Amino acid sequence: MNILVINCGSSSLKFQLIDSETEKWIAKGLCERIGIDGSMITYTPAGGEKEKKVIPMPDHTEAIRLVLETLTNEKTGVVKDLSEIGAVGHRIVHGGEKFAASTIIDDEVMKAIEECNDLAPLHNPANLIGIHACQKLMDGTPMVAVFDTAFHQTMPAKAYMYGIPYEYYEKYKIRRYGFHGTSHSYVSKRAAEVLGEKYEDLKIIVCHLGNGASVSAVKNGKCVDTSMGLTPLEGLIMGTRSGDIDPAVIEFLAHKENMTVEEVLNVLNKKSGVYGLSGNISSDFRDVEQAQAEGNEKADLAMQAFHYRVAKYIGAYVAAMNGVDAICFTAGVGENGSMNRKVICEYLGYLGIALDEEANNKRGEDMVISTKDSKVKVLSIPTNEELAIARETNALVNK
Repeated sequence: MNILVINCGSSSLKFQLIDSETEKWIAKGLCERIGIDGSMITYTPAGGEKEKKVIPMPDHTEAIRLVLETLTNEKTGVVKDLSEIGAVGHRIVHGGEKFAASTIIDDEVMKAIEECNDLAPLHNPANLIGIHACQKLMDGTPMVAVFDTAFHQTMPAKAYMYGIPYEYYEKYKIRRYGFHGTSHSYVSKRAAEVLGEKYEDLKIIVCHLGNGASVSAVKNGKCVDTSMGLTPLEGLIMGTRSGDIDPAVIEFLAHKENMTVEEVLNVLNKKSGVYGLSGNISSDFRDVEQAQAEGNEKADLAMQAFHYRVAKYIGAYVAAMNGVDAICFTAGVGENGSMNRKVICEYLGYLGIALDEEANNKRGEDMVISTKDSKVKVLSIPTNEELAIARETNALVNK
């Protein structure tokens, strides 16, 4: 069965068509600047050439229509008609406490996702628009919601509760939820396969390091803690996000800079992280690393702070699980940054970790990058969130 995976952002839409039997992608692409002048679609069929087209996309419905038209195009399309697409898997950022697993989408599910809009105001509304658009254009095709937060719903209350009055949890469900769940789930399971061990027998720490970054602790097949919180702002220093700070910083900056709370949060979300620490060099880690190599002191500080924060979270999660069997690096920085992995692991000598330098310098494949005598295995595993969504969709549709 061919499964279409849809990932809607506020002004973008990533898509991938996957053969559920071979688990290979058939076509993939990206719609950018939806609702903005200069909107563009990028499309690549498997074995074919990438093509780009600037074309008006006033809304997500038009973007979905364009995606379906592209997939069925006579010249470069990969299916003859929409009947060859058996199901659609939608990435949904926030499922709150309502969803601990993926689910078939119906009216009740749509309402529940909408009720989580307050928890993810930039993402959930866009996700819902994508679902509505697909339902309109692909009437009768089963659709599945796969939640970023679901994998983390196995956390115990001691890990997800904040030290604030309990009534705020009762009233507003303020707690740690965590994100990047499909990635943490896929990578932790893949690590067990690579190691030839039972998933349920392992203690695994997954470091999803990209422009958005998070760490999770997976014990005996279940997530027991993760670094992101009520929103993706908590945790690690990221591309533009501050990560953990003293909450009083918000009030302090609001008074000193004459800003509203919303304006301060905009700074913490979009102008901080390695971008802000480096003196606004870039939110792209590669640019900051280049500046660091050229001797820029702020860039050096930004990268040191990032590595230190990752190492601290790893150490915390070793304590939370009372040990660790494997540490996995994934996502753009984690998969491709051999120097980042090396520097972070240098903090972890107390665990008996030793990296294999030759293996660590490779990229783009599932592999163990620690030495054979390393007491804790270290792995680099390219994440594949689209495949994870397709697997969840396939399992539910063929139940």
